[in-house]
Amino acid sequence: MERPIDTLNIKDQAFDQKLRPAQFADFAGQPKVLERLELAVEAARQRGDVLDHVLLSGPPGLGKTTLANILANEMGSQIRITSGPVIDKAGDLAGLLTSLERGDILFIDEIHRMQKTVEEYLYSAMEDFVLDIMIDQGPNARSVRLEIPRFTLVGATTRRGLISAPLRSRFGLNNRLDYYDTGTLVKIVQRSAKLLDVAIADDGADEIARRARGTPRIANNLLRRVRDYAQVRADNRIDRSVADRALEMLEIDKHGLDDMDKRILETIMRKFGGGPVGLSNIAVSVGEEPDTIEEVYEPYLIQEGYMARTPKGRVVTPLCYTRFGISPGSLQQDELAL
Repeated sequence: MERPIDTLNIKDQAFDQKLRPAQFADFAGQPKVLERLELAVEAARQRGDVLDHVLLSGPPGLGKTTLANILANEMGSQIRITSGPVIDKAGDLAGLLTSLERGDILFIDEIHRMQKTVEEYLYSAMEDFVLDIMIDQGPNARSVRLEIPRFTLVGATTRRGLISAPLRSRFGLNNRLDYYDTGTLVKIVQRSAKLLDVAIADDGADEIARRARGTPRIANNLLRRVRDYAQVRADNRIDRSVADRALEMLEIDKHGLDDMDKRILETIMRKFGGGPVGLSNIAVSVGEEPDTIEEVYEPYLIQEGYMARTPKGRVVTPLCYTRFGISPGSLQQDELAL
C-alpha cells in the first residue's frame, strides 16, 4: 500500500509536533526572518490577498516546517505537507494542487530533490495558477489546462544552491535560517520542558542548549533523552549535573560533539595527516554516506572552527588538535609512518 503523498512520517514527527510553536509570538530566534514574514502576512491579510510564495533554506532542524505551519495558522489557511522526492510524476503534483482552496499553503520539504520534469509544471502553477498536463503520447498527445486556486507554495531546502534558477526566481520571499545562539536555545528548552511537564533548572537548560549544535530540533531531542534519565535516576528533575551525566552517557561532550563528529575529525587527523582529504575518502573511512557528512555534520564542524573546506579537500584546524589534545607533529612521526 502506497503512503499518501502528503503524509511525512507522522509517527516520527509526533514529538516535534507537540513542541512546535503555532504562532509567530511563540517562535524564538531568527528575528530578521520572523520580521519579514510577519510583515508579509499582515500586508496580505489587510489586502485580503494570498500570501506570496516563500522559500525557506538552511540546515536541518532550524524551524522551516514550523514556520510553514505558523504561516498557515496566521493566514487562517489549511496546509498540505509533502516532500520533493515523493512527487515523482506530474499527476501527483496535479492531485495536490487541484485539491487546494484559495489561500491554502502547499509545503514541499526538500524541494531541491524534486524531479526536474515535475518541477517545470510548477512554473505556470506559481505564476499563472494554471497547470498544463500532457495526456497520452505520440500522435495522440494533447495538453489539458487545469485552473487551480490561488495558493501559496512554501518550499524548504537544506541545499539552496541545488534549486534551479527558474524555480528560485518564482519565490517572492527568500529567507535563510541560521543556527541559534545558546541564549535562544535555552528559552526553547525551557518552553519545551514546560510543555512536557518536566522540572528543569536554568543551569540544566543551559547545559542542554550548549550541546545542541545551535539546532532547536537537537535541543528538543536531547531534552527528551535527559528527561528519561532524570525520571529513572534523578527524581525527575533536571539540573546541570543531571544533564551532564545524561549527555555524557549519550557520548555528547561539553562542546556538543557526538560520536560521529569525533570519528570524522579523528579520521582526518590520524589517517590523513590533518588533510586535505576528499569527502568520499572520509565517508568510506567512517562508514557514512558522503551526503550525510556534508549536510548534517560538516556545517557545525566548520562553523565551530574544527575543520575547513579547501579546493584540495577537507582539512582540520589547529583548534581541532587542541580540543583533542593531539600534537600534529607527533601524529606525523608516529601514526602516519605506519
